[in-house]
Amino acid sequence: MGGKVRAAALGAVLALVLVPSVVGLPGSASAAGKPGVTLSRSEAGTGASITVTGSGWRPGTLLMMLICGQSVPSRGVIGGTNSCANADGRAVTTDEKGAFSRRLPVAEPPRPCPCVVHVATVTGEKAEADAIFMVAGHAVAPLPKEESGGRVAVLTDPRLDGSSGLLTWFGSPPSRTLVLTVGNVGTSPVKDPVFQVGTSHGVFAPRWEEQQWRGSIAPGRKAQIRLPVELPAGAHGDYTISLKYGGKVLAEQPWGVGRPWGVTVFWVLLCVVVPAAVFRVGMAVVDRVRPRRSTGRAARHRGLRPGGSTLRLPWTNPAPRTPADDPASPAPALPWFTPDTGPGTGANGQLSAPHENGPTTQTRKGHT
Repeated sequence: MGGKVRAAALGAVLALVLVPSVVGLPGSASAAGKPGVTLSRSEAGTGASITVTGSGWRPGTLLMMLICGQSVPSRGVIGGTNSCANADGRAVTTDEKGAFSRRLPVAEPPRPCPCVVHVATVTGEKAEADAIFMVAGHAVAPLPKEESGGRVAVLTDPRLDGSSGLLTWFGSPPSRTLVLTVGNVGTSPVKDPVFQVGTSHGVFAPRWEEQQWRGSIAPGRKAQIRLPVELPAGAHGDYTISLKYGGKVLAEQPWGVGRPWGVTVFWVLLCVVVPAAVFRVGMAVVDRVRPRRSTGRAARHRGLRPGGSTLRLPWTNPAPRTPADDPASPAPALPWFTPDTGPGTGANGQLSAPHENGPTTQTRKGHT
């Protein structure tokens, strides 16, 4: 009985692969208002290339084309981009009419077929389209069983609660809380669901982390989910937070993280303070090492003889010194003389005694 079930499942998988879908046929048009892709060939081996043509996309949109395994258009890419040949993907930009055409090399994905050519937007509003493709010579395996019990669907747009503090400005890891409302659209309750939260920077693939939400969601009920999100230390730029459950991405939320300017200010101050401190230390060392010059006053003090000093007792009251006692002080002027007419100083620097040619000298006439 088990062998018959496995054979039937394998036959269904081969039927999905071999029967061309509407979007997989060359020259087929996409549905009205929805993006679509067509392939020049539905099967090719590794090393060959196919032409991927698309229409119905937003004008001027950057797209990524990948060959993914373990996927069908009805269920999407199971396992996300981890099931795709990411190294051999190609990027393309749509024209003014929202169309494109680009060659894509054929490569084996990390998961077995059934395979698809997956085209999705890189930036802006999310949009994607799949076309069935068979990689010749690649392994084929049945798809994972789809859960028939409880199913989770997003009912409201996600948001990120929280704010950055002073430590984040200095390079601390930014953190937020992903908040969204989900509902159970299945027939059985969902107990303690395990979600996958992914963080991606720019065009890089997200890095997933499993987080379990404690609680139960009955069929037809809804609940608010709050999951913590944290980025690496020093992270800045445009990030995208994704939520995945059951191998399917449920929601995506952009997050613009500011640059930690405190780190820049710290390094600038460090580049200014350290050279200044080194300069101060160097000047102190030079000042301590270099020989000191002797001043004239110090030389005079060193020239005094030890016997020339006078010993005074602490209880004696020496007479105050007058300026006349100080040999180095100039001679005082008498109160009735000006500095220029003091004793011994003439008007022209001569003595004050009368001279023959002086104005006060009387001429004596001798006897003739």
